[in-house]
Amino acid sequence: MSVLLVTYVGDGASSFDRNYYDNNHIPFVAKTWAPFGLDRTDVYYPEDSVDGQHVVAAALCHFTDRAGLDRALTAPESGPVSEDVANFTDLTPIMTVVSLTS
Repeated sequence: MSVLLVTYVGDGASSFDRNYYDNNHIPFVAKTWAPFGLDRTDVYYPEDSVDGQHVVAAALCHFTDRAGLDRALTAPESGPVSEDVANFTDLTPIMTVVSLTS
């Protein structure tokens, strides 16, 4: 299993629409990336901050394997997923791939 960790780091001046993210963006991601092996997505809203910066949101996108994750990130269908970010935040997503072993 491979996981795409997507974090949004900001400060008090940053905007992030949780309602849109939960009800529109995440379902859009699920529909778009399911054919590439996306199994599930977990979303977290941490409360702690460090030096005025904090993780506003974090999503873990669980893929069946790394090859599927890589195909999803480079697929033409992923363009609209990236473009949709502007509909809920002014922050730039930080993407990190994490490979899990059992």
